[in-house]
Amino acid sequence: MAYPQAVAAPQLDNAKHDALIIIADDFSELDDPNLSKAIKAQMAVDARIGKQVTLLVVDSKRVILAPTGPLNRDYDDVRRYFDAAKLAINEAKASGSKKPAMFLPQASQDSRYQYALEVAYLGACQALWQPLEAREFHGESIEPITQIALFGANEQTIKAVNAIAAGQYAARDLCGTEPERMAPPRFADYCVDLFKDSSVNVEVISDIATIDKDYPMMSTVARASYAVERHHPRVVKLEYVPEGEVKRTLMFVGKGLVYDTGGADLKVGGFMAGMSRDKGGAASVAGFMKSVADFQPKGVKVIAYLAVVRNSIGSDCFVPDEIITSREGVRVRIGNTDAEGRLAMGDLLSEMKDLAKNEVNPELFTVATLTGHAARAMGPYSAYVENGPARAANVSRKLADIGDVWADCAEVSRSRREDYAFVKPRTLADDVLSSNNAASAVTARGHQFPMAFLAIVAGLDKHGLDSKQPLPYVHMDIAGSGVEGGDWQHGKPTAAGLSSLFARYCL
Repeated sequence: MAYPQAVAAPQLDNAKHDALIIIADDFSELDDPNLSKAIKAQMAVDARIGKQVTLLVVDSKRVILAPTGPLNRDYDDVRRYFDAAKLAINEAKASGSKKPAMFLPQASQDSRYQYALEVAYLGACQALWQPLEAREFHGESIEPITQIALFGANEQTIKAVNAIAAGQYAARDLCGTEPERMAPPRFADYCVDLFKDSSVNVEVISDIATIDKDYPMMSTVARASYAVERHHPRVVKLEYVPEGEVKRTLMFVGKGLVYDTGGADLKVGGFMAGMSRDKGGAASVAGFMKSVADFQPKGVKVIAYLAVVRNSIGSDCFVPDEIITSREGVRVRIGNTDAEGRLAMGDLLSEMKDLAKNEVNPELFTVATLTGHAARAMGPYSAYVENGPARAANVSRKLADIGDVWADCAEVSRSRREDYAFVKPRTLADDVLSSNNAASAVTARGHQFPMAFLAIVAGLDKHGLDSKQPLPYVHMDIAGSGVEGGDWQHGKPTAAGLSSLFARYCL
């Protein structure tokens, strides 16, 4: 896995780069007088400068001017730099550059842009990532840019952004790879290789009898895949324990649906295309663990469980109306087999909840490309739905606020009584309903009520503010933010949630 390494560039005249990318809202005044003079001369004859990415040649060196557009309006944010960097790095690559440098000349005092340089670098990495299958076919040289120098960055910044970039590249690989190359066993193999000789311990559960016994809801989703050995499910467990005192414990469950046909409630009308990316939640969690492994933050313990499974259709597929007894002993009536992600994660969350009781300051998260409603309601933003203890501690608000300055934006949603009422049992035969049978996008509170279901089947509803041991829990629905442009078949995965989690808990 090769991503363009960030390196520090202390001086503007560093000779180690072959292109200079300047990202700004105004190019008329730069600290370097010769460069400023050359740009002004070009501006006099080229009206494109300041309006679009432009390539100049100054003193025999490529200079790429990437305008951000306005930065001072209420609704402007650091994604101006992220987007400008994506366009600029593609121009640098097209011109033949292999080791460009990035320079942001105006140091804005606006707090919205305090991490603009870091965000610009990550934007460039997003643009340069190529699918794993493409790299395996063409070779790693398919992407010629191997290094990006950052003017003004110190060594701690370089260490942090390289850790984030490494994690995001892994997350994109895991999310963006086709369903056979990243079938559950190969997804698990990728994780084993990713954390080899690292500070993260990996355990893979592959035994079907164990999965059937310990994770009955995940087993139900996987049942139709048992006929094909290469599609057999995996539970991937990752753990990072820092040196010294543990002050906080982060606990994740990631949805890793390597392919979602919808099961018996089959996706029709072309809606199945792109469902190999339904593993984006598990991918982002694994990527975050890679960032943690590289950065090795102090005081933070991280545990992650990944439910890696295929929702196939066949003679043994599960169907609506079935009643499944979960690990927690909750009787779950299946409402729709295309609402499989919450089933795959539920028992793992139950196990994680039991672990959390003995951890230091635990915070629990589920991360999933769960509902079309999240994308419909929030557009390209992640949706965070939290329980009472998490709301009292402002867990989601702090994550969303830091995400705003790291170009990893999210909206915070409330969990309310209507969500619990929505999944209440209709008979004495069951304890909870997994889903209604309409598309979430046309269901009121379609991205909020699944969090209530997860809380119930995991037993987290017994750990609210009214309990003796409140446990903060946030459900992160990244269905709207998981790929660029909402194009689930062709858009590049974004590793949504990773940089905000890292900035919040590791820096």
